[in-house]
Amino acid sequence: MITQILEQNKEASFDEKVAIYNKITKQLYEFIGLEHPALNIQLVPMDCVEGNDYNPNKVAPPEMKLLELSIRKDGLTMPVVVATEKKDDNWVVVDGFHRTTACKNIPDIKESLKGYLPVSYLNKTIENRVASTVRHNMARGTHQVELSAKLVAFLKRNDWTNHRIGEELGMDPDEVLRLKQITGLAEAFQDKEFSRSWEAR
Repeated sequence: MITQILEQNKEASFDEKVAIYNKITKQLYEFIGLEHPALNIQLVPMDCVEGNDYNPNKVAPPEMKLLELSIRKDGLTMPVVVATEKKDDNWVVVDGFHRTTACKNIPDIKESLKGYLPVSYLNKTIENRVASTVRHNMARGTHQVELSAKLVAFLKRNDWTNHRIGEELGMDPDEVLRLKQITGLAEAFQDKEFSRSWEAR
């Protein structure tokens, strides 16, 4: 049946082919029944995808050039992870900010994708998206301590306990406390949930 649909639409415009691709991949995702975002890839206009304002992962110019070269030589090998909840009608990047930047700003890469980005979706609240971004970055070993500490403070302001922050971000209590000490964000840690381990005996 899929072969028949593709054959019938081989002369369709690219935008029409994108719509067919998205419909088929969505149906296949629902058919397979595995709830992993990587199995639900959709093509969306890259101009409708924007970066977040909390990403702690910074790439130096040489590494950014290497990323651009990698996309040119190998193609885009990983989808960009976006939030299902839009901001001003745009999808917000959870993971893949630098891939998005390269695809949007490098003309030949943008042209090779015909203005579309492959994305997978995370259906999470803003504070859970922050945690997801940190986890993605930490899993690759690329996150900045100061910015990660700011994210921890953000989660605290959203009523996350120290225990939940440690659990969600894969940090032990001492790591959470070190972020406080490094950035001086004492006001975010006034509950002293982990103070017992620091009490004089």
